[in-house]
Amino acid sequence: MTHTYEELLEKNRKYLWNPFTQMKTYLADEPLIIASGQGVKVTDARGKEYYDANASVWLNPHGHNRQELNDAIIEQLGQIAHSTLLGSANIPALLLAERLVQITPERLQKVFYSDSGAASVEIGLKMAYQYWNNKGRPEKCTLLTMKNAYHGDTVGAVSVGGIDGFHKTFEKLLFHTEKVSYPYPYRFNGTAEECVQACLTELEQKLIEKADQIAGMIIEPMVQGAGGMIMMPAGFLKQVEALCRKYDVLMLVDEVATGFGRTGKMFACEHDGVQPDIMMVGKKLTGGYLPVAVTLTSDEVYDAFYGEHRERKTFYHGHSYTGNQLGCAVALASLDIYEKDQTVAHVQRMSEAIKPLLQEIETLDHVGEVRQLGLMIGIELVADKASRRMYDWMEARGASVCRRAVDLGLLTRPLDDVVTFMPPLVSTQEELTDMLRILRQAIQEVTEP
Repeated sequence: MTHTYEELLEKNRKYLWNPFTQMKTYLADEPLIIASGQGVKVTDARGKEYYDANASVWLNPHGHNRQELNDAIIEQLGQIAHSTLLGSANIPALLLAERLVQITPERLQKVFYSDSGAASVEIGLKMAYQYWNNKGRPEKCTLLTMKNAYHGDTVGAVSVGGIDGFHKTFEKLLFHTEKVSYPYPYRFNGTAEECVQACLTELEQKLIEKADQIAGMIIEPMVQGAGGMIMMPAGFLKQVEALCRKYDVLMLVDEVATGFGRTGKMFACEHDGVQPDIMMVGKKLTGGYLPVAVTLTSDEVYDAFYGEHRERKTFYHGHSYTGNQLGCAVALASLDIYEKDQTVAHVQRMSEAIKPLLQEIETLDHVGEVRQLGLMIGIELVADKASRRMYDWMEARGASVCRRAVDLGLLTRPLDDVVTFMPPLVSTQEELTDMLRILRQAIQEVTEP
């Protein structure tokens, strides 16, 4: 049965509440309703094609309708769609756990499944908390995080976040955390080196004062994504790790956005050679097909929960679809594609190939800065280039640029006045060039009328 666009739009008005969306504004336009996808493009219910330049919210690495991934799900369907991991196991979950341990930092040896990035963060936080309780140090119960951080939308994940626009409304629901500054030289009154040193000094002072109360520090490695595509100076993450070790604090890295090749390494913490105690991954894990996420831990963390029933060390957390066979099967097929297509090397080549195009965009009158690591890119719009004065948030220039890009055949989303560019990792140089041509035109038309 087929439906017209108008029929579908009416169903959207009557029944659906879209996430991260002001519905009054959304429904006042002619919103997109996606019908199909192929490669790096999607097609709407009226037959118009668009580049998927935010990879369906940063999670599609190999393009849409990839035959190997389709086949993996179909093959698994012939066996079983789902059975619980509570008190039993299944074959795809075991095989995927082994594969993930093989490709993640060496310190990480155990895999705990969930169904979203935010859930994987919640699990990591609870593990860090209970770890110290199980070790006889219940006073170490506070989480340390960074200002401007984003780790998901559940209450625990929001508690360790720091973006007022997303989180302030829920302030009274949240548990207490300690926060330190993220090194952002652009907004620091001094050199980049001075900025890094100031942030490290602030972090160490916090640890000197409160390490005996801090269970773990959670951090987005190399890039603060939803905070505006803020790039971390090289070497900073390694020094954070050293301070965590010095003051006996667990290090948790949130690789939900950065993992699986997005930054030009399989995992962003590899840029600084960091070995976290706990790592959270999701999004691209299943090739953008099914909701599976993972929290990986060291054996040291796992062993703190290992004991007799009477010791009450069990980690009481789980999700109904934890370790779902269909999701794990397609994740294994996705990892096969990473190997076969040498996806990470392709990202490295493409990120270098598009640098001249990004530099051209940076010369536009109302672009203050283009920030890039691999194919994780943010284009910051400014009202005045000389002073780098930001637009008034009420103008919603980023949203206006993205709406114009849709008219021109490209989908992406803004982070306030930072336009994100997060294309599928499989994108060719020709496709990336065309996408950036559209994005440049949209920026010019909106900011230079």
